[in-house]
Amino acid sequence: MLEITDIIGIIAFAISGFVVGVRHKLDLLGVLISTFLTALGGGILRDVIANIPIYSFTNIFPGLVVFCVFLIGIVFKLYKFDFNNKFFLIFDSIGLVSFSISGSIVAINSEFNIFGVIFLSFITAVGGGMLRDILINQVPFILKEEFYGSISILIAFLLFIFGINDIVIISIFILGLILRLIAYIKGWKLPII
Repeated sequence: MLEITDIIGIIAFAISGFVVGVRHKLDLLGVLISTFLTALGGGILRDVIANIPIYSFTNIFPGLVVFCVFLIGIVFKLYKFDFNNKFFLIFDSIGLVSFSISGSIVAINSEFNIFGVIFLSFITAVGGGMLRDILINQVPFILKEEFYGSISILIAFLLFIFGINDIVIISIFILGLILRLIAYIKGWKLPII
């Protein structure tokens, strides 16, 4: 289940990173870096913190998937595909939930306490996007907008409480995705201090 959530997250965040790179009018290398960093950055941070072999460096599949998404994105862009907000929202939400789950699974398997599970879930889900935003000289999205990182925290908490099994993971995936979409539609935000 860990590999499935990782691959879903990698694909979704690669698309998200590609869209952000295109929207910021980055050159070809810039879009490629945005795609790779968004898709793999959080997982690399997760594996370093958990002190396990870095999945993206020990398995060729994540890099190939991201590169294929990049090439497909280029083709779509050449054919004037509109990377609108709904397109971005769906893939970004899928990536958020998938990586929150994979980060939680790694933390639970590493026997982290509740705070470790929440932190690893959070950093896996938002780490790549934060690195990308910092690289393009922008305040990271997670720090200023919407009800986003809170979903990662909720997912980690639920997985820690209910444990890791297929039914729980699928249920939490669906719940997290629905919650993220509702939060976006309703404009939920955390209060500003």
